[in-house]
Amino acid sequence: MSILVLGLGNTIMSDDGFGVKVVTTLSSRYRFPDKVKLLDGATLGLDLLPHLEGVDRLLIVDALEMQAEPGQVFRLEDEEVPRAFAHKLSVHQMGIQDLLAVAELQGHLPGKLVVWGVQPQNIQMGTELSEPVAAALSEVLAGVIGELQRWNIQFEAA
Repeated sequence: MSILVLGLGNTIMSDDGFGVKVVTTLSSRYRFPDKVKLLDGATLGLDLLPHLEGVDRLLIVDALEMQAEPGQVFRLEDEEVPRAFAHKLSVHQMGIQDLLAVAELQGHLPGKLVVWGVQPQNIQMGTELSEPVAAALSEVLAGVIGELQRWNIQFEAA
């Protein structure tokens, strides 16, 4: 089983960089087996398509515009995921909607799709997360780790 943990976002647009921050934090704290790949997907959109080939489970981490309170955490899976990217928060989210559609057409859509996300407060220029989004970081990290454990992934502290 191959797993891709894909962190999305623009790290110079404050809360938009949330997904990348989660993936970089995971990679600095843990060592995962070869079947688990952590990827900073930035804002690459369709350029990420080759990374989905051979992936059985895809876990995306991102800032999501869900019309909720800043810092609210969301977990979506399978059929819930495409609608989460229907509201354009930033350029990369339309790219992800397209990426998933093209992956499905090419037969590379992973069998399991999970998104962990947070409602952003600020997507203006800046490199720091807003206070409510920074406060949600530990909850999302724990959620992603829990997801991997439910998928029987063994890992160790770095």
